[in-house]
Amino acid sequence: MKIKSANFVISNSDVAKCPKEPIPEYAFIGRSNVGKSSLINMLMERKNLAKTSGRPGKTQLINHFKINDNWFLVDLPGYGYARVSKKEKKTFQKYITNYFEQRKQLVCSFILVDVRHEPQKVDMEFMEWMGESGIPFCITFTKADKLKPKALEKNVDTYIQKLLEGVWEEVPKYFITSSSKGIGRDDIFEFISEVNKGFSSDDF
Repeated sequence: MKIKSANFVISNSDVAKCPKEPIPEYAFIGRSNVGKSSLINMLMERKNLAKTSGRPGKTQLINHFKINDNWFLVDLPGYGYARVSKKEKKTFQKYITNYFEQRKQLVCSFILVDVRHEPQKVDMEFMEWMGESGIPFCITFTKADKLKPKALEKNVDTYIQKLLEGVWEEVPKYFITSSSKGIGRDDIFEFISEVNKGFSSDDF
């Protein structure tokens, strides 16, 4: 997929104010500091489309970007640790839930996981909630360039095994990525292109 245009549309915390256009959208979410903004910028081949920050919890709104005038990329706040007050955290976690439960245009979410670390409880619980809620998602392992090939393979296998030991009968589709090396870009866009082909605006 060639990115001809990637334009910021709106930031907000009210799902009702999200774009009304009947085109597919893909949400990106993960624990704070998992490399979400860097991955989005790599996919879009832009340096600053999504704002990167060394401070966890920087993204605190639902951010819509219109891609090639025919689908939306949605940058969502990270869950888990964030240097905000308990009240603020409760508020934006609530509108994350509202987004997933109410957004009809959402066709798939990419849940980002730092491949360097062992499975985290907050990630596993979030995936379980997504599954129970019937919300399609793919696991997206980030920072693959930080590990040697054998260590990378071992960590991914460990993660998959952990999922199968839990509530999952089969492993959700997953991608291995590196923002600095461009790894996974073609695979993700091939997947998005295939899903877009099956999208029908008649559902709205």
